[in-house]
Amino acid sequence: MARILVADDHDALRRGLALALSAAGHDVEEASNGNAALERLHESYFDVVVSDLKMGGSDGLDVLRTTKSLHPTVSVILMTAFGTVNTAVEAMKSGAFDYVQKPFEIEEMEVKIEKALELKRLRHELDYLRNEQQESYDFEKIVGHSEALQRVLAVVKKVAKSNSTVLIHGETGTGKELIAGAIHHNSLRAARNFVKVNCAALQENLLESELFGHEKGAFTGADRQRIGRFEQADGGSLFLDEIGDMSPSTQAKILRVLQEHEFERLGGTRTIRVDVRLIAATNRDLPSMVAAGTFREDLYYRLNVVSVQTPPLRERKEDILALAMSFLRRFGNELKKRLDGLEPDAQKLLLRYNWPGNIRELENAIERAALLAEHAVVTAEDLRLGDSSQSPGGSRESSVVRIPPTGIPLEDVERQALTEALKMANWVQKDAADLLSISPRVMNYKIKTLGIEMPRRRPSMLAG
Repeated sequence: MARILVADDHDALRRGLALALSAAGHDVEEASNGNAALERLHESYFDVVVSDLKMGGSDGLDVLRTTKSLHPTVSVILMTAFGTVNTAVEAMKSGAFDYVQKPFEIEEMEVKIEKALELKRLRHELDYLRNEQQESYDFEKIVGHSEALQRVLAVVKKVAKSNSTVLIHGETGTGKELIAGAIHHNSLRAARNFVKVNCAALQENLLESELFGHEKGAFTGADRQRIGRFEQADGGSLFLDEIGDMSPSTQAKILRVLQEHEFERLGGTRTIRVDVRLIAATNRDLPSMVAAGTFREDLYYRLNVVSVQTPPLRERKEDILALAMSFLRRFGNELKKRLDGLEPDAQKLLLRYNWPGNIRELENAIERAALLAEHAVVTAEDLRLGDSSQSPGGSRESSVVRIPPTGIPLEDVERQALTEALKMANWVQKDAADLLSISPRVMNYKIKTLGIEMPRRRPSMLAG
């Protein structure tokens, strides 16, 4: 439902239109002339103003100017007779949303009003998203005070105001998109679009259409023109995530945009120029890909003007509890559920776990705990992190030492316990020692004397 002002000095038309719009569920007020319309505009707010162009006293242009002065986002639709169409067109240049030529069908007016309301909704959503993004990407709102994170933010603050291309390296789930957003929203381009594309999520032909757009008939299924992400980001920033998954053909086209600032849509011949700052991210080893010939060397150096390395969560453990509480507050609000904090055992579990999935895994774990928690304080069992956090009724046989009737050497029991602790700690000896309440020195001695084989490459070091 919308609040609509209908202004017309023709009583029958005005009342008929008001009645029809009221029947459609809108809250409608009437003004019998231009002066009355101006009074209502000063007294109240409307979502849409429908006004005749020619009226006694103040005319439709006066209504338009007053509306735009008092309420710039309100749409004005003018009603016009045949002889004043040119005037209505001029009024549109002055800010009118649309015009309807008399006589008209009520359905025509309803369609135009619905379009005006949809535009208003889209503007509100855009304003909300811009404000929400700006809030999320504010340096002061980024959660964490670890030295590893502060080193990253120090670099980001220096490069944000420039137009330099930035390449962000890091494992999956370490917050590369957050860093890219912080660069854009703290730059001189902050008022323009921040456009994001995941290169790994699309096949080659679909990715090129997504990036550069296409003309109607460019390929099967291209039934209309499509504006690509580069055009949408003109004047702003384009974030290309997982750029290491891009095909050689697409790499060449990206290189051309970086060098020449121009491209053509798929199936098109017109060259389009853009001013876009490119921010790229990857969890892959691009120098190795360059050496193997799967990633263009010239593109790599174009992208790698400024390099930012996002640290894995296991290297910023002092941020874990702050991040966990931030997620807990958010999910508590979303679920309309009181969640006051984490029990000491839950905090210990979060700090001991090695987080191979990084911040994304932590966020998922807290969301799961928020859903499962039966009390205001989250417990270790609510977290359910691997075998260490299953509920008492769950299957934990693999972590329980069983003594057979024939007996078992104590050395074998120790070996089982140490091996289980190492697996739970992702083979990090210090964390495993904490689980067993022994010193790292004793842990190292036991590993050697009991002949426990450590994996050559720890699972926690694998990029997701």
